[in-house]
Amino acid sequence: MNFDNGKDTVLYFGNEWGADNRTSSHHIASRLMRDYNFVYIESPGLRSPQLNRHDVFRIFKKLAQIFKKKRVIDTTTFVKTLYQVPFHNIPFIKYVNSAMVKWQVRKICRKNHITKPILWCVLPHVADVLDSVESKCCVYYIVDDFSEMPGVNKKYISVMDERLCKKSDVVFVTSEPLYKTKSCFGDKVHINKHGVDYEHFNKAINRDMPVPPQVANLKAPVIGFFGLIEEWIDLEVIKMMAVHHPDWNFLMIGRVAVDNSEFDNISNVSFIGSVSYEELPAYAQLFDVSLIPVVNNELIRNFNPLKLREYLAMGQPVVTAQFPELEEFSDYIYASDNHQQFESDVARAMDENTPEKRLARAKSVEGSSWENRYQNVNGILRSSINSKENR
Repeated sequence: MNFDNGKDTVLYFGNEWGADNRTSSHHIASRLMRDYNFVYIESPGLRSPQLNRHDVFRIFKKLAQIFKKKRVIDTTTFVKTLYQVPFHNIPFIKYVNSAMVKWQVRKICRKNHITKPILWCVLPHVADVLDSVESKCCVYYIVDDFSEMPGVNKKYISVMDERLCKKSDVVFVTSEPLYKTKSCFGDKVHINKHGVDYEHFNKAINRDMPVPPQVANLKAPVIGFFGLIEEWIDLEVIKMMAVHHPDWNFLMIGRVAVDNSEFDNISNVSFIGSVSYEELPAYAQLFDVSLIPVVNNELIRNFNPLKLREYLAMGQPVVTAQFPELEEFSDYIYASDNHQQFESDVARAMDENTPEKRLARAKSVEGSSWENRYQNVNGILRSSINSKENR
């Protein structure tokens, strides 16, 4: 690798690089790659695996990637897989994982002649990387209240999260509730809300892209959702609306991580699995209404979903359950307090939709590009590095 070019090197600890579900981690990382020598280190999941097909497949996939050579992106960027034993509930395993993380990171630095890298973490359970090498700066970029995610060891994740907040030089959070929670760690905490890949999603505003064959026969109106279908997605409200309105067609795009067998005999709800990020606007252009049907829990009260801005960039009416981060978009969305209101808001959103409203929705997020978000982040990073070097 050409790491002798005078640039700083970022070791970035994120989730799977090739995942269809493109997160803020990917958007920020892709811009850091442009300005720094960059090592994207795929880190293990937060929760312990279950005995299901998806989790078993992921374990074997991760194991295979560990023994592969680094995946070179270009002359200053490569991807490597970090391995930990994925059973965080076992005390002994925590010590094994700590030793493994430190050894793997030191090996990456040694083999690639990396000295004093910038350490960038988006997952709390890799906190031990802060003790692995001498760093120029440590960044913790928080997108969720990870301890509230289903299936995780809450106490362990909370301890690792607090440790990263204390030891990092810079902490970024993506929502106001998270900022209130983390502000106790001082002025190193900064809010940097999610951006949107505006040009990518705005292509769908005129609904004139070729329709993928998989959904070409879907009749309007189409009520749509894209994203991971996890425990925090309220499938009960989808089922209720589908039964009450057999003329509405529901298109659910994304990996299904919960039991959805109750929809087997409901013909107007289609779960089509994941589609690539590149193809997503071609599918989502069919939506007459876009949904954020989430349950009311602590995880959701702290989150700031990318899909809200992506839906708006397409000019689509958005019906969502209530959560704090909706306030700045209150003029462009329908926020519902219960299932009955959610259902009536979907009907109202279709009735009130106009070309003028579609344009106004898109305009509301036009200035929230990922490039703008990244420039803010990078400016704070460089300021922190300069401050440390001048002490």
